[in-house]
Amino acid sequence: MAKDAESLELDAGGRTVAITSPGKVMFPEHGETKADLARYYLAVAEPLMRTVRDRPTLLQRFPNGATGKSFFQKRIPESAPDWLETTIVSTPNGTTSRAIVMADIAHVLWAANQGCLGFHPWPYRARDPDQTDELRLDLDPSPGVTFPMVREAAIEVRGFLAEEGITAFPKTTGNRGLHLYVRVEPGWDSFGVRQAAVSVAREMERRRPDLITGAWWKEERGARVFIDFNQNAPHKTVFGAWCVRARTGAQVSTPFGWDEIETIEPDALSIRTVPGRVAERGDPWAPIDDVPQAIGPLVERYRTDLANGIPDNPWPPVYPKMPDEAPRVAPSRARRPDA
Repeated sequence: MAKDAESLELDAGGRTVAITSPGKVMFPEHGETKADLARYYLAVAEPLMRTVRDRPTLLQRFPNGATGKSFFQKRIPESAPDWLETTIVSTPNGTTSRAIVMADIAHVLWAANQGCLGFHPWPYRARDPDQTDELRLDLDPSPGVTFPMVREAAIEVRGFLAEEGITAFPKTTGNRGLHLYVRVEPGWDSFGVRQAAVSVAREMERRRPDLITGAWWKEERGARVFIDFNQNAPHKTVFGAWCVRARTGAQVSTPFGWDEIETIEPDALSIRTVPGRVAERGDPWAPIDDVPQAIGPLVERYRTDLANGIPDNPWPPVYPKMPDEAPRVAPSRARRPDA
């Protein structure tokens, strides 16, 4: 209930969370406010918490709404409420920070009240940071790629993973691409999961070089869908499922069923439409935790390549040079053998 014109109190799973300046417009296209954002997260609390519960999460804050400037809040301030759960995480460049752990929906609403329009969960649970339990395949459209091409690429990847006995769960990114998530069986760290992602990118480029690429360097991609294997590198995060993007239309990174792949339209999935989808269809990711997937066959492909003289794919520039990595230099800048 409203305490006054400047605050709104919401029941978040038995804990009261205050939303300050609830009438502040966060998404100008349709005028959704900070209160609308908070109520959206309450409406999708069950499926949202299935994906984010107990995960450290990087927050991207937009104090003045989707069209304003943003910053990543890498450290939760000491002024945060004492019930807020946090943990120490590392960023790709090796620095550590105190991150929020999404323990319940009250934590999500606290972050939303800070103007957070980007939740980026780590691929592990805070209680067990050495066990990476998600393989995240980012199907990133290069310039010139249409969304039907991204759909086609997703279908191709699904088919390959099925051959390996692996089930993937799709979601929109909230923008132009798609993400495929695989719940990984225990026993893998982020290095192993990244190796699995490299194998997927390589095999898909081999099968569909006209459509899909695993080329790290943009100059080599062309108008193809890039499978960004480095989203699985240690300490990397990916935009979370059911989370609202900083777009003027309040689009949501939305899980969906494979039976919808030919018809799904990312721009139509927003805080106005997604709660109704969930009420009507339920959570398409509900079975994701039922059977953790074995990625050993994918990792074995990577290791076979290594044994055959194929080096590791390049890493992002913030990482130190890695063992077995190919030269980390764009082809156009590499020194020619005869130079």
